[in-house]
Amino acid sequence: MRRALAIIAAATVAALFSASPTAADQVGTHKVLMPDDLRFTAAPASLPAGAEAAVLFGDPTKEGLFVMRLKAPQGYRIPPHMHPKAEVVSVVSGRMRLGLGAAADRASVEELPPGAFSIMPPGVAHYAFFDQETVIQIDGMGPWAIDYVNPKDDPRNQIAPVQR
Repeated sequence: MRRALAIIAAATVAALFSASPTAADQVGTHKVLMPDDLRFTAAPASLPAGAEAAVLFGDPTKEGLFVMRLKAPQGYRIPPHMHPKAEVVSVVSGRMRLGLGAAADRASVEELPPGAFSIMPPGVAHYAFFDQETVIQIDGMGPWAIDYVNPKDDPRNQIAPVQR
């Protein structure tokens, strides 16, 4: 029985780290990323336009542990939404204003300065405002998904203008 539990535990740990896009992400491989190594590109289409993202570890679109950073420009906002899995957020730079609930209300947000940490349980509606350029780090178990309280807020539901 002990041997079976040890095998299950080892398999679980391996599974947590196996959804990695590069060899450096594999268990047992040391990895260091310096700030200049990060390559920000357009954030996922599930987020409002204007933000950029950099994946530091894993792959947010697949099962397994991932770490990504989101760079939000001044004036950026993420409407009320939820996630199907827990989301862990750390503020790296700038300030994030985080609110809870199905309606965005600037008067009830909590200001998170650099170094702040937040964990959002699955299914809890929340929203964010960024009054200055801000970088946050999101850690979680993939696949990462976002479900907007109001479908009209979901950028994936926006109809692209007709090309002329």
